[in-house]
Amino acid sequence: MKISSARYLVGQGMKSIWRNRMMSFASFCIILVSLLMVGVSVLATINLNRIIEGIEDQSEAAVIIKDGITQEQQDQLRSQIEQIPNIAEVRFYSKDEAWEKMKSDMKEEQQDLFRYSEDENPLPDTFRVTVKDIGQMADTALVIGSLENVDTVKSPTEFANQLVSIKNIIMIIMTAVIAALIVVCLIIISNTTRASVFSRRKEINIMKYVGANNTFIRIPFFIEGMVVGVLAAGAALLLTKFAYESVYGIFENDMSLWSILGVDNLYPFNDMLVKVTVAYLMAGAVIGALGTSISAGKHLKV
Repeated sequence: MKISSARYLVGQGMKSIWRNRMMSFASFCIILVSLLMVGVSVLATINLNRIIEGIEDQSEAAVIIKDGITQEQQDQLRSQIEQIPNIAEVRFYSKDEAWEKMKSDMKEEQQDLFRYSEDENPLPDTFRVTVKDIGQMADTALVIGSLENVDTVKSPTEFANQLVSIKNIIMIIMTAVIAALIVVCLIIISNTTRASVFSRRKEINIMKYVGANNTFIRIPFFIEGMVVGVLAAGAALLLTKFAYESVYGIFENDMSLWSILGVDNLYPFNDMLVKVTVAYLMAGAVIGALGTSISAGKHLKV
C-alpha cells in the first residue's frame, strides 16, 4: 500500500469518528464502562490477595525451648529449624523480653501480684517462627516438635486452615466474577460496534459497488475503532486512578486502625501505573479495532 493511500485511509478513519459521533460516543462509553468494571475487579482481587498474604505473614508459631539447655544447643536448634523447607524466618524471643512485655500489658495492681517472682522468671525462651506457606503450618509444627530440645510448639493451625479456605473461596468467586464481567462486556461491546457499523451499511455497499476491496473498506473502520478504544482506555485509566487513590487515602490516613485488619500493605497505584496503563490501552485498542473491523466484515458481501 502506498504512503498516500495509507494517509488517506487513516484520515478517513479519524473523520468517521466525528461524522458518526453519536455512535462513536456510544462505543466510547461502553468500552469505558467495560474496562472500568473489569479493571477495578482485577485491582480489588490483587489487593485482596495481598491483604490475606499480609495476615498470613503475621501468623507465627511459638517454639518453646526446654529449660537448662546450653547456648550451643540453642544455636543448633535454631539452625535445625531454619533448615526446614517451609520456614521463612526464625526470631529468638528471650524469657526476659517476654517478662517485660507481659508486665507492660498489666495494670499497676496486677504487677504488684508478680513482684515476688521478679528474681525467678517463670517464662520460657522461645523462637518465633514465620512460615512461607501457611497452609503447611500444621505439618511444619509437627516437624519442629520432633526436634531435640523443643518443649512444645504453639501454632495457629486452625486459624491457618480457615484462612487458606477463605482465601481459596474468595479467589474462586473473584475469578468467576471477572470472567463473567469479561464475557458480558465483550457481548455488549460486540452489539454496540455491530449497531454502529450497521447504521453505515449503505456506505459500505456503495464502496463495494465502485470497486473498493475489502481491506480498503476495513482499514478506516479499524482506525476508527482503535482510536475510540484508546480514548476510552485513557478515560478509564484516569477514573480508575482517581477512585483507587481516593480509597487508598482512606486507609492511609488511619493506618493504626486498618493495620489491625491487615490492610496496611495495599499496592500504591504508582507502583502499578505502567502495567495498568499498558493493559488498559492494549485492551481498549484491540477491542475497539477488532470489534468494528469484524462487524464491518459482515457487510462486505454484497
